Amino acid sequence: MSFINYSSREINCKLVYYGPGLGGKTTNLQFIYARTSPEAKGKMISLATETERTLFFDFLPLSLGEIRGFKTRFHLYTVPGQVFYDASRKLILKGVDGVVFVADSQTERMEANIESLENLRQNLTEQGYNLDKLPYIIQYNKRDLPNAAPLDELRQLLNPTLVPEFEACATTGIGVFETLKAIAKAVLTELRRGGGG
Repeated sequence: MSFINYSSREINCKLVYYGPGLGGKTTNLQFIYARTSPEAKGKMISLATETERTLFFDFLPLSLGEIRGFKTRFHLYTVPGQVFYDASRKLILKGVDGVVFVADSQTERMEANIESLENLRQNLTEQGYNLDKLPYIIQYNKRDLPNAAPLDELRQLLNPTLVPEFEACATTGIGVFETLKAIAKAVLTELRRGGGG
């Protein structure tokens, strides 16, 4: 849940990019980081072991407005995609305010998408969250590839509740900021309603 820093008059919110390995989570964060003005962002930190990467950084968007005189600072995190890093994923989900599920549009990655989405639900439930009650967006990444599954098929498999969704190509930035703005807005709406701690 969001936490308030009274000295800097900021509400801090945590956004987590979740999804299968090599689906584009890191590429999303790198694209956002590269195009966020230096004054508005902190350092990008990569916690890397031999086989996994967790990236995070924070930024203070200038255009999203204030809540009760407080600015909102967003902390963006990616989780390692591989299933055997479940402990890391659970840790990263602690205190989450909003989730972006980055789905890999390639037909042969459907099983990995489904598995990762089920894993997200399970990990959130274990921590007392309900994905259906959290600000939540789906991004269908890699739409530019020739083996990308039809959108209807992706929607049927991954978005039966019809949460906001975006088509994207994170390497070129298509859909990246649209996704970020939508999740940020959803989190702010929730905070204004008094849902945030």
